[in-house]
Amino acid sequence: MENENGAEAGGFFAAVFDGLIWFVQSLALGFYDILYAITHPGSWLDWLTWANTTEDKESLMRFVYYGGSTEFFFSVLAIVLTVFAVGVWRNEFMWGCVRVLEGFANGTGRLFAWAGLLMVLQQIVIVFMQRIFTRPDISFGFGIPLQFDISWFAEELKLYNAMVVCLSVTSTFVQGGQERADLSYAAVSHRAKRVIDMVGSLIFMVPTAVLIWLYGWYFLWRHLITPNPAASYDLERLMRTSRAVRWSVETIGFSPNGFNGYFLFKILLVSFAGLVFLHGVAFFMRSYLEWKEGEGSEGKYMDRDTLGDGEEAYEGTH
Repeated sequence: MENENGAEAGGFFAAVFDGLIWFVQSLALGFYDILYAITHPGSWLDWLTWANTTEDKESLMRFVYYGGSTEFFFSVLAIVLTVFAVGVWRNEFMWGCVRVLEGFANGTGRLFAWAGLLMVLQQIVIVFMQRIFTRPDISFGFGIPLQFDISWFAEELKLYNAMVVCLSVTSTFVQGGQERADLSYAAVSHRAKRVIDMVGSLIFMVPTAVLIWLYGWYFLWRHLITPNPAASYDLERLMRTSRAVRWSVETIGFSPNGFNGYFLFKILLVSFAGLVFLHGVAFFMRSYLEWKEGEGSEGKYMDRDTLGDGEEAYEGTH
């Protein structure tokens, strides 16, 4: 029995050691992959100038594969760890990264929040065209106008709503407008709060964003190209199918005359995951800096919207 227990323990530690070796090797290769991608951009970006050549197809398949691969994950992780290491040495550098990432979140959110106004205005136009002018379609533009059935524009309203949700999510987080389940957070000290924030970003925000990205990435490309790529395909298999690859953008609506750009929702899903990941990193770095510098640094460089005269735009923010 003791020999069996010892063998099991030895196997466990051997597996842990092998996992650590794999992690370190993958992280080291991440730095190499970054340098290779920078010095050989044509190998994965040549498809942007699409001419239906063999090189275009192969570069497209590389882009699809690496976008959802472990190589890409460890390349991003290598960048994040490098930035964090430099930021630990030079705190102002990390504060600069936080300001850039939060500024990007705010800028994106403020821009696409206008989609809510477009949604309202378009709904008003739809009601007028249906109830007053009794028109079956709406036409915009001059020369060759954009003309679709009213049901197309009615279903398109969902796209505006999705834009607000997916692209303003991190801005809402920066502005403190998200819902919080506060069980013990308010009762603990400043440093304890920052530890909770750091752990939360590492356990919840970042892993969730990675999982959504991995799912959404191939979900997107299966509606853009054929043959359909799968997450289980390795690079060699994708390269073999590159000769037959062609664009096959999804243009099927739920109704015959309804909105047919549903591939845009897949792009928004991937964008949502990317924004949440970036802000998860920014939130971790801000929490670390506020933990290190003390209570006086809370909210440092925070750019929140106000109604004027110092009144916060969101009531009940922390």
